[in-house]
Amino acid sequence: MCATTPELTLSAPYRTAQRLLASWLEGDRIRARSQVFALRTALAALNATERHSLSRWVAWLCVAAASRGESILGRIRQLDDMLGRMTFQALSQLPAGGPFLLASQHWKSA
Repeated sequence: MCATTPELTLSAPYRTAQRLLASWLEGDRIRARSQVFALRTALAALNATERHSLSRWVAWLCVAAASRGESILGRIRQLDDMLGRMTFQALSQLPAGGPFLLASQHWKSA
């Protein structure tokens, strides 16, 4: 018998947040401002596992952007600080993330 692998299923809130985040990152700055509320609402609907998965996805986007000479981590941090922190942590765990990390990443504390 052939062993089957379970298919990855993404929840509707995760897919919504991922689509909105991708659109927000790729869009122009004027349109991005109007999308922030919807995006923050979608991020708030995610559970902890989905936030972790999204932060790993965003970390790979950061690596891809850095290879083009861009930086998106600052925008992510401005959008949602928790997602920014999780993405920064995920970047340090990626095999390709090491060279792209900036030494001047300082987090403000309360």
